[in-house]
Amino acid sequence: MPTLLIADDHPLFRAALRGAADEAADDIRTCEAGTLDDALAMLEARPEIDLVLLDLHMPGNHGLAGLAAIRAQFPAVAVALVSANEDPQIVRRALDHGAAAYIPKSAGLDEMRDAIRAVLDCEQWLPPALRGAVARAESAPGDADLAARLASLTPQQFRVLALVAEGLLNKQIADRLEVQERTVKAHLSAIFEKLGARNRTQAGVILRGLEISDPARRVEA
Repeated sequence: MPTLLIADDHPLFRAALRGAADEAADDIRTCEAGTLDDALAMLEARPEIDLVLLDLHMPGNHGLAGLAAIRAQFPAVAVALVSANEDPQIVRRALDHGAAAYIPKSAGLDEMRDAIRAVLDCEQWLPPALRGAVARAESAPGDADLAARLASLTPQQFRVLALVAEGLLNKQIADRLEVQERTVKAHLSAIFEKLGARNRTQAGVILRGLEISDPARRVEA
């Protein structure tokens, strides 16, 4: 019996994905989260989750950072990105960073169902209308290497890196993670070595490089 986490801040779209999931597999179980932090907490609490449908721009997630966080902390869980952004280059980057599928928010119920079914069958899925353009899109320089380096981080190291990218100091990170400050320093040393970063500023910049602007927000602005 597969278990699916729908991570999206729009209730109506969560309902659409839930309907597609119900058609994709028999006896599928679904749970929901409205922020990236809630999604990570749900994954921690429910190890039976097989697949996450992750909104590319939900609160707490700014592009591919959420994908990287889930892939680093829960490598056995498949992630399908959901977004209104249909830029083939962005889709290419998502695949290079480990996405199992990319579902445009313009997709109909049938396509959503097909995507969920394909990923549950351990297959990669892209919308038919984008497959040719994505196949022609070149990978961003260094993306494959960066994805491998991020995947080499332990779950706790990734949590430390994410807090460094937010601008927190070692003591603040230690308080947030309920560990000793020397433990944070040890994690940072390992992070710098794995990412090839010289300092915390450079490490934070590397993670923030996964941010992708939301086209919907640009229109609103």
